[in-house]
Amino acid sequence: MPRKVLLIADPGIDTAFAVALALNDPNLEVVGLLPTAGNVSAEQATANVHTLIDVLDPPKWPKLGAALPVRYDTDGTALHGPGGLGGVTFPSATRHTLHPADKILCELAHEHPRQITVINLGPLTTLATALDRDPVLPALLDQTVVIGGCWREAGNSGPVAEFHMHLDPDAAKRVFAAELNPLLITLDSTRRLIFSPRDLLNLPNPDSRTCQFLRQIVPFGIRASSNLYGIEGFHLKDVLGTVAVAVAGCVSSESHYVDVETRGELTRGMTVIDTRPSPASAPNARVATSVAVDEVREYIQRILKAAH
Repeated sequence: MPRKVLLIADPGIDTAFAVALALNDPNLEVVGLLPTAGNVSAEQATANVHTLIDVLDPPKWPKLGAALPVRYDTDGTALHGPGGLGGVTFPSATRHTLHPADKILCELAHEHPRQITVINLGPLTTLATALDRDPVLPALLDQTVVIGGCWREAGNSGPVAEFHMHLDPDAAKRVFAAELNPLLITLDSTRRLIFSPRDLLNLPNPDSRTCQFLRQIVPFGIRASSNLYGIEGFHLKDVLGTVAVAVAGCVSSESHYVDVETRGELTRGMTVIDTRPSPASAPNARVATSVAVDEVREYIQRILKAAH
């Protein structure tokens, strides 16, 4: 039986890639695809998740929703292009009756108790709001995966803060305070996965809707990464959220106490991971320590080869 997953996404090129893999994996059932502001605005995130479903047209459509009306002081255009999907405009018909993303998350958790794994690919605003809405939510979820934070490596939203945590550190703090015991995959791990121009040229199954879509959106990210960071390829950061659930054992982790700084003038959004032998608080998260990159690449090739 396929494993039920719910993705919270702020598409974004790498986020769209992660969603495309999940929708094409026969061992995953995407029951919800919920937008959140992040790489793009709330309005654009809502439009983009509908675009993903319209363009990829999976056999079974997940429940969709509306991003919460929050506004962050950020602009992902330089890395992800206008609109977030590599600057490409896709025809899409956004549904008129859209329930808030946090409401749909809670409804699906009650509909499928202890069966859903939440894969959070953006800021933690939606998940934190759902926890506020429904305090029993942690008991209803199977597992939670969070892409975000940085540990031993520098941040990408300042010296010590990762983008998702920096945008809404208060939400992140509430998520780690809940009894979710999430798997936290930080920049230390996600920076290991780079999608190169050669990878793009060697995409399997080029006639599939999915690979045609990726060929349209990924080139912008590769060019932008070269111009902005001097690297030959695009970080598939959010893809590790999907792969961590789909490929058992590809992400190794350690249990630690995790908190997020919310008030520091220089450290807002810093992920604090207590690795002391005798920490003051019990572990509340599993923090990724290594990623089997070759297994991740094999998974990507396998899923895209059979993609619709």
